[in-house]
Amino acid sequence: MSDKHPVPEHSDYLGEALHLLKLSGTFYCQSELSAPWGVELPPFADCLMIHIVTAGYFWLRVDGQAPMRIQQGNLVLMPQGRGHKMSSDEYQSTMPLFDIPVERISERYEIMRHGNGGELCRSTCCVARFDHVAGQELIKHLPAVMVINTWEEEEGSWLQSTLRYMAREAQQLKPGGETVITHLADILIIQAIRAWINSAPQADSGWLAALRDKQIGHALATIHRNPQRDWSIEILANTVGMSRSGFSARFTELVGEPAMRYLTRWRMQVARLRLKNSSEPLIVLAESLGYQSEAAFSRAFKRVFGVSPGSVRKADTGEELSGSKQN
Repeated sequence: MSDKHPVPEHSDYLGEALHLLKLSGTFYCQSELSAPWGVELPPFADCLMIHIVTAGYFWLRVDGQAPMRIQQGNLVLMPQGRGHKMSSDEYQSTMPLFDIPVERISERYEIMRHGNGGELCRSTCCVARFDHVAGQELIKHLPAVMVINTWEEEEGSWLQSTLRYMAREAQQLKPGGETVITHLADILIIQAIRAWINSAPQADSGWLAALRDKQIGHALATIHRNPQRDWSIEILANTVGMSRSGFSARFTELVGEPAMRYLTRWRMQVARLRLKNSSEPLIVLAESLGYQSEAAFSRAFKRVFGVSPGSVRKADTGEELSGSKQN
């Protein structure tokens, strides 16, 4: 009797990966900008940024790219958190973001009013992190700048109505308005990524394309769900109904690295997140990811990241202390 299991007919492994996208550390700024104005935003490491234009327009300048006019109905997503400039004119000088006064509404929400009284631009800016490995993996496969015109999307009517609702909330700022805006912005970030995946040619290759593949997508989802299991090429191949050699070759072709290397990297990414977000002993973390000793786990971690697990935890603690002093 064969131990091969048929792949479910209607499995959506890309959708499953997107379902795991959860935002954390999210911060929002509602901007009211009157021409002439210019703002320079620094890079935010390990974060993504989004600008949602609810009125008017601005010029976006990113090193290495031509200036872009971003107007009402556009979403700008910067998955790698690159530094950039926004201004009322293509060549307008800019002021560093943190030199501009803001009105603090809550811990996660502020209002910035800046400019010289001319034509008005309103936008919501969001800085966030993905708190799941799937989100961090996805970001690596997205372009540095994504501009989505909601008028051209199939979901445009939904996106447009959401943007209009956000604009009304931003203008009136009723009690609870910042909560409404922040939740809607979370949804729009996921929607922006989904819209890009559905329309961009770049999404037809690499990890994103592999998730769409009936068999390799199944293997990826299997690894993501249970990274702690004692996987082998033979077991994964049997799970998706392929021969060992056929599976190994196809996985490497689509994903860009061998299955066992991907498994180790995924485990280590999970480990790094948990090191930053918990104080569990290393041996507990190691065993939960399929390693029988702390030493074996530490060796694998250092091969992937070049540093020891303990140093990641210490560095993260130092960053938190540094941040708390600044605040």
